[in-house]
Amino acid sequence: MPTLLDRTFKLNEHGTSVKTEILAGVTTFLTMAYILFVNPTILSSTGMPKDAVFVATCVVSALGTIVMALYANYPIAVAPGMGLNAYFAYTVVGSMGYSWQAALGAVFLSGCLFLLISALGLRSLLITGIPQTLRAGTSAGIGLFLAIIGLSNAGIVVASPKTLVTLGDMHSIPVLLAWLGFFLIVALDYLKVTGSVLIGILVVSALSFLVGGNHFEGVVSIPSSIAPTFLALDIKGALAGGLVNVVLVLFLVELFDATGTLMGVARRAGLYVGTPTPDQDRRLRRALMADSTAIVAGSVLGTSSATAYVESAAGVQAGGRTGLTALTVAALFLLALFFSPLAAVVPPYATAPALMFVACLMVRDLADLDWRDSTETVPAVITTLAMPFTYSVANGLAFGFISYVALKTLTGRWRDVHPLTWIIALLFLVRFAWLTGH
Repeated sequence: MPTLLDRTFKLNEHGTSVKTEILAGVTTFLTMAYILFVNPTILSSTGMPKDAVFVATCVVSALGTIVMALYANYPIAVAPGMGLNAYFAYTVVGSMGYSWQAALGAVFLSGCLFLLISALGLRSLLITGIPQTLRAGTSAGIGLFLAIIGLSNAGIVVASPKTLVTLGDMHSIPVLLAWLGFFLIVALDYLKVTGSVLIGILVVSALSFLVGGNHFEGVVSIPSSIAPTFLALDIKGALAGGLVNVVLVLFLVELFDATGTLMGVARRAGLYVGTPTPDQDRRLRRALMADSTAIVAGSVLGTSSATAYVESAAGVQAGGRTGLTALTVAALFLLALFFSPLAAVVPPYATAPALMFVACLMVRDLADLDWRDSTETVPAVITTLAMPFTYSVANGLAFGFISYVALKTLTGRWRDVHPLTWIIALLFLVRFAWLTGH
């Protein structure tokens, strides 16, 4: 007789077992648990309380993943997205000068828009309307953006009045430990060691107590209060502050990131292959709704946009095929709530290697471009370069879309441009005209 877990997650139908699903869930969690340390470090630079962000990260990751597990029955985990958190902290708050409360309001608005198009079934139509070349350029650009943040946090790259940036002190303890962590992560990843990024962060953090002057504050504690960030979002401030451009950028990056991840991991798991069946389409739509819901929930709890995690592929590789894998990940995120002292003592130079490694993984998307067609590759490269060099994901997207439309038009191929790409390019042109006028 089928057990409750069999009936809920259709384990027999998917050719899996409780043991396999749980082990797959543990594998996924270990590969993405670095976000528990990286996200609070990044968002605390805005003035957000680090302990509250840690709790929000755990809770929204658990909630989004539970919805993914029970509503879509997908083996995919959800957590605050890398790149989106950097854009939130270093561009919207750091460069543009908005409060973190208003930035959370922008995340909420982008999440509501995302939820709406997912509910209406328009999400897949939108993603097909945006050129693959710009999607690749966006991924690579965010990767380089993360790289310069990581290099800066480690002290490897520092500001220079003469050359803008220059090399830091290569003899300093933070720099040496950051390089050690980076090489360790890359080596472990090459050797297929589960949780390579997390291991790198923990090793550097441990060494920081021995040679970096760090101080131990315990391992286990009662979860900190989430009150400082819970419902702190300022929707009115987001609307009044002219953050429409920010909402558009968040929406586009969420669209590229989450949809691509969901479809890619689902294909790898055999859940969305060939000509999709009605049931496969239904489950994918539910999965899209799950990560849309997580964005809204994250803004309410106090963190940047949540998204489906590509690290879920590690769990799929370990045999995960159903929502029981995701439910296991969610349970581990809730358990992590009681380990906040560990997050509090992780120095920025311990998370810097993770940012640098993730950057290396994201840049490889440029390899998929057709380098024989400059009207495709140049906009992608402009997008990639503009993000780190202007310290803004928004500027990179703007330059990419505008250059794509301009080059296609000048070469007589304007009919190849999807109407949606035209609309987005025009919106960015209006944005630059508005900024010039102010």
